[in-house]
Amino acid sequence: MGKMNVTNDTMLSLFAEMVLDEAVRNFKEKRLYQEIDHALASGDESSFLALTTELNLLRSQVK
Repeated sequence: MGKMNVTNDTMLSLFAEMVLDEAVRNFKEKRLYQEIDHALASGDESSFLALTTELNLLRSQVK
């Protein structure tokens, strides 16, 4: 019975980590979109390019 609890705890811990990772990734993506919009509005080409590169890197790390 003890082994089963350890297995369930491990699975729940992994699931919680996955949910947290997804939430952090979504937060970063939303923040990048806001910063990209700001860079576009202010005509800051270098920030726009850096931020879109960062966004593309973040997206490539998913799944």
